[in-house]
Amino acid sequence: MHISLDGFVAGPNGEMNWIKVDEEIFDHVGKRIGETDTALYGRATYLMMEGYWPTAGDKPIASKHDIEHSAWYKKAHKIVLSKSMKGADLPDTTIISDNVADSINEIKQQAGPDILLFGSPTATHSLIELNLIDGYWLFVNPIILGQGVPLFTGIKDKVKLKLLTTQQFTSGVTALDYIVER
Repeated sequence: MHISLDGFVAGPNGEMNWIKVDEEIFDHVGKRIGETDTALYGRATYLMMEGYWPTAGDKPIASKHDIEHSAWYKKAHKIVLSKSMKGADLPDTTIISDNVADSINEIKQQAGPDILLFGSPTATHSLIELNLIDGYWLFVNPIILGQGVPLFTGIKDKVKLKLLTTQQFTSGVTALDYIVER
């Protein structure tokens, strides 16, 4: 997830035009994404992704990143946290509307690689409150927003983290990969 230095994932009106992405970051992200086959989204992010990624790689002007991510997206299983999409029958997609903790824990017990949560601040806040996040893969952008949508909210107790890796990019963005120590 991209965050500002002061911990916001979006500006006060949801704006994300401050996020720095380039081929170097896309290549880094592509390697990690290639190690998993499951993506978790909130409803709004899922609808945004679904409106773009299934055909993004088919366009004549598609970038290397668009081609690669589109191919991954089409194969990946999607998990969507949404009360309004309850009962929707979508291919290769699981909708979780109720009993989020039980449903996510059941999925986490299945064999397979990590589940990656993409964007989705509201879903992230719910998962943080339910203590369901096992790690944080953060892209700290060199900007202080001062206000906006915070990443960390609803935390009742300290969460101890262990830093696994850091990666500095030429754009000034720093990737931090943490696991939650339980």
